[in-house]
Amino acid sequence: MNSSLTRREVNRETNLVDIRQRARELLVAEGPAGVTLRPIARAIGLTAPALYRYYASREDLLLDLIADLYDELTTSMERARDELARDDLTGRFIVVTRAFRRWARAHPREFELVFATPVGDPGAPKDDRLEGCGQRFGGVFQGLFVELWMHQQFPVVADEQLDPRLRRQLRQWAADNDIPLPLGALDVFLTCWVRLYGLISLEVFGHLSFALTDVEPMFDAMLSELAQRLGLSWRAEFSAG
Repeated sequence: MNSSLTRREVNRETNLVDIRQRARELLVAEGPAGVTLRPIARAIGLTAPALYRYYASREDLLLDLIADLYDELTTSMERARDELARDDLTGRFIVVTRAFRRWARAHPREFELVFATPVGDPGAPKDDRLEGCGQRFGGVFQGLFVELWMHQQFPVVADEQLDPRLRRQLRQWAADNDIPLPLGALDVFLTCWVRLYGLISLEVFGHLSFALTDVEPMFDAMLSELAQRLGLSWRAEFSAG
């Protein structure tokens, strides 16, 4: 903590951390709907009105909590990635995707809040807190994907072969985020992300339990297919089983 902070500022920072920690405990115990201000205030020794000096609303608190969780998840992915050499592109791709799944499985309520719970006014501009941490999270996958493309350009469809409606959106996305990839490569990137996120979400929310008690083999098979689609070589040691 910054040593130049006054005692009052230190106390405020400490209370903010305590509030978010208690909010996370409620989230884990009761889900996103269970995160309400009154029990949080009671748990840390504040009155409900006093809590509003720290957070103007429940939604304001949830946005900070989501930012914390995004950062925790992204840090775990970055650490997994950086344990491998930069030229081990296949290994880095695999460990990052596994780190994402591992965090999601270990923290299902947190995953639900970050990726499946609308917070705030859907029509309002995206909150700066979420904009920054969301870009950092997405940047892990995007950075790896750009590296893969620069190292070995895998087959993609030509721009004119894409549906014009899709082509227009991909072009805008690339321009807004300065992504140096052809539109066909962006289409592959999104397709890979949809498959990865979709399977993890179905697993975390228990929507595959009607058929599978162990999703690991299906996850391994999907990673192998995605790796091959990206021109990477799947090695036996990448299979978790």
